[in-house]
Amino acid sequence: MSEDLIPSSDFFTDVRTILSQARHAACSAVNSAMVAAYWQIGRQIVEEEQGGSAKATYGEGLLPALSRALTSEFGRGFSYANLRNFRQFYLTYPDPEICYALRSKLTWTHHRLIMRVETAQARDYYITQAEKENWSSRTLERQIETHAYQRLLSSRDGSAANPEEVPFKPSIRDFIKDPYVLEFLGLPEAPSASETEVESAIISQLQSFLLELGHGFSFVARQMRISTETSHFYLDLVFYHYVLKCFVIIDLKTTKLTHQDIGQIDMYVRMFDDLKRGPDDNPTIALILCADKDETIVQYSVLKGSEQLFASKYRTVLPTEAELIAELERERRVIESRQTTGRD
Repeated sequence: MSEDLIPSSDFFTDVRTILSQARHAACSAVNSAMVAAYWQIGRQIVEEEQGGSAKATYGEGLLPALSRALTSEFGRGFSYANLRNFRQFYLTYPDPEICYALRSKLTWTHHRLIMRVETAQARDYYITQAEKENWSSRTLERQIETHAYQRLLSSRDGSAANPEEVPFKPSIRDFIKDPYVLEFLGLPEAPSASETEVESAIISQLQSFLLELGHGFSFVARQMRISTETSHFYLDLVFYHYVLKCFVIIDLKTTKLTHQDIGQIDMYVRMFDDLKRGPDDNPTIALILCADKDETIVQYSVLKGSEQLFASKYRTVLPTEAELIAELERERRVIESRQTTGRD
């Protein structure tokens, strides 16, 4: 009697991979079909509203009646609120070609969040980034709530271009936010936490920090030492940006930005380029994350017009939507003021 054959671990791995891929493909197909169906239902609702007696009676019971009928036959998922979402989905993307492009990318939960974003440029950004970075619906919700798109625009020269429309030669300004929202660190609002505490919290929540930094950043080192013949210097955090093909030094300051901070990071960048930068790397970039910054210091320092040095505020407590919008509006006015001063 022959002994039972024991399949190799590679065999089990291959079979498991086949099943996992098949289940993923099946889920994707179902999701694609349902997103398309919800768009079509939304279109039917809108067309029914716009025709004949339904237009007059919509507010009196069209959607409640449809909800009752669909729930009775198909079960849960067709509440009054969901039908309103289907309707809004169609109104947000009335072009059938756009709907076809959307249906295979993200889940209905993702679309339900994105369609409430006001501008088409912002919606395009969140759709593209959610797909590219494989954001969960919770991550997407946080990105929207913290106005990630607007914070990217706030670090630019005031143009309303889509941050996802990266030019042939991408610039770091396409990736820098202002402010950064670091509520996931679990720290009190600066300056209560020390720089060491902020740095340690970032390392312990590195995945969340990388999501907040955005596309292209990969972690290299903490407290990297760079040495001359007479001195040693330590860089708080070092990343590499694989789109820009350059190192990014992050310096943490739990107080208001000073000209000494700017001079120090400028020196670090020059030293890093001399000692660490490889022959195929682009010039090193530095970002000072500070609790606050004086725009006069920014205006009259090497930060002004620099392609290598940047300063952004950070918040360790999640601001309200009104507070964040007000802060972004202040940044916009500052940028416009700089541009006006530069033209005079």
